[in-house]
Amino acid sequence: MNSVVTLPNSESGNTARYAQIVRSSKKTEWQIDRDLLQDRSFDFSRKFLPDGLSQVDRLTFLATAEARLLSQIQGRTYAYIFGLVERFISAKMLDQGRAHVFDNQLALEALVRFSNDEIKHQELFRRMETMMGSQLPAGYRQVADPNEVARAVLSASTWSVLALTCHIELFVQAHYVQSIAPREELCPLFKDVFKFHWKDESRHVVLDELEWQAEHAKLSPAERDQAVNDLIALVAAVDAILQAQSAADTEYFIGSVSRSFSVDETTQINACVLGAYRWQYIVSGVQHPHFGRLLTQMTTPAQMSRIQAALAPIMGH
Repeated sequence: MNSVVTLPNSESGNTARYAQIVRSSKKTEWQIDRDLLQDRSFDFSRKFLPDGLSQVDRLTFLATAEARLLSQIQGRTYAYIFGLVERFISAKMLDQGRAHVFDNQLALEALVRFSNDEIKHQELFRRMETMMGSQLPAGYRQVADPNEVARAVLSASTWSVLALTCHIELFVQAHYVQSIAPREELCPLFKDVFKFHWKDESRHVVLDELEWQAEHAKLSPAERDQAVNDLIALVAAVDAILQAQSAADTEYFIGSVSRSFSVDETTQINACVLGAYRWQYIVSGVQHPHFGRLLTQMTTPAQMSRIQAALAPIMGH
């Protein structure tokens, strides 16, 4: 396949897409307290994450209350990881906006609004952490600092950061539509948090694609090849965080229940949580059809083979 992608729209067409995003952003803008929280609280008698994401239904030896607790712990981490990645996403979109300062003002406004949304999401997830932490057992641990992660990610090439961001925001939509929205047994407030989050991300992913394609068009073949290496390194860094967080969450869960587990059961819990996190934050995005199309357009067959080889241990877990 050719490594050069043809932009799907003319400059005027892209401007129209930026304009539509700005209109949509203004029309659907929401506030955390006024529209979402409204003095509500989380219902700890219900699961937070659905089985399709948490995979706790695979652990058939767990009692109902234990499975519910593990889904709540994973739900807490789900919010934490999104807050973590949105730290670098908001910063990157501010950088992208600067490139439009002296030309496309609609693109600038769309990207500033995008960044503002991500800052709002970070506040929401911090507040969720406080609300959940007040009700769940003591001892929960976050393994990575958002600022340190953001600095590391932003040191990579823009192409790779935009690719990772597009991947994230595509799986956000898939998670909500396919797994969270249909499940009536989940905590209503938890569902609503990710409904409001999904509303914003459905706009953001259009911007991700426009910015990623524009960046791709600027690069030489050698720069694109290095960007692919950067993307592989970023995914490996994400996986390292998931491995550490899944181990911490498993330890926290086992320490929070009132019985002990056998060595085999503990091994199964560890494997289940790591597999769930890899599915949530890597595999479900990699397997998203639109992301696959975009990545194929913007890589050579040899580059795609490198990416697939790097992903193989994660995908096969």
